[in-house]
Amino acid sequence: MLEQWQINRAGVINFWYYDDDEFIFDEGRLLLRGANGSGKSVTMQSLVPLLFDGNRSPERLDPFGSRARKMDSYLLSDGLDLDERVGYLFLEFAKKEAGRY
Repeated sequence: MLEQWQINRAGVINFWYYDDDEFIFDEGRLLLRGANGSGKSVTMQSLVPLLFDGNRSPERLDPFGSRARKMDSYLLSDGLDLDERVGYLFLEFAKKEAGRY
């Protein structure tokens, strides 16, 4: 049987409260733990819609489905006092047995 592609890692750079963070998956699985309000939902709500289907609509970016948050909210606001900022989000998939990423 052929080995399937699995998500290997995800990362955020200059996005929301993250400077440069990487999330390592174990056999395609990721466990995020933290206190309420620590960013678990925002992280997943940002990675999944943007990187899987390119959907930047506000209701997809807000963990509660409201239209209150837009992309610039995660890049510029929340006390950062910036007019412009570039941020990156990435996903890496792997076939580890084949050494392909």
